[in-house]
Amino acid sequence: MKDSKSFTVFLAIALALVLLTGSIAVPILCRPFYYAQIGPLGLEASTGLTEAEIKTAYDEMLDYCQGGEEFSTGVLRWSESGKSHFTDVRFLFQLDLQVLVCTLALVTASLLFIRRGRRRPALLLGRGPGFWAGVGLGGLFLLVGALAALDFDRAFVAFHALFFPGKDNWLFDPAQDQIINILPQEFFRSCAILILGLLTAGCAALIAFDLTRKRGRESRHSKLQKF
Repeated sequence: MKDSKSFTVFLAIALALVLLTGSIAVPILCRPFYYAQIGPLGLEASTGLTEAEIKTAYDEMLDYCQGGEEFSTGVLRWSESGKSHFTDVRFLFQLDLQVLVCTLALVTASLLFIRRGRRRPALLLGRGPGFWAGVGLGGLFLLVGALAALDFDRAFVAFHALFFPGKDNWLFDPAQDQIINILPQEFFRSCAILILGLLTAGCAALIAFDLTRKRGRESRHSKLQKF
């Protein structure tokens, strides 16, 4: 079986993308994560809506962002400017899910390729692709998380400037786009914490798996030397 450094780099990038897009996909796809915050955030009291109305507005908005044709927000008013922002969000959500599916397929195909003995990722500085995926992605997002923790408001603005360049339609008028009343900044902070937590756990798992495999390789090598 031939070792390949380029295969190691490719697999490390693919693993990092699976973990990144998968972590982002969790709050997008897991609607109970939002439902669980309706009470703690006091949304019924602050908006005068029932829990059922809040859930319906959130679900209809998210249906659109996940690829639905019609935009609606339940009993809440919305403007064309607000809709255009959610159209941009829909593009990013679908891009994330598409990259997740594609990279997951690539990783699966790569593992089958390795199992069949056709090619094997070479060790870089004694470490495999999982280690480098975990260290690279984990280091980057721990830094991002630390900066966001220092000033989340500024990080929130920087995020929108980066992903919605030249646009200000994400600055909602609560009277015109009432959906923003049930999407307080505290909810987005919770989403960021969840994503960062999933990324950290995933990176730690990749690193631990690589270290375990390294000890296994060393143990087998030691036994062979005894013979």
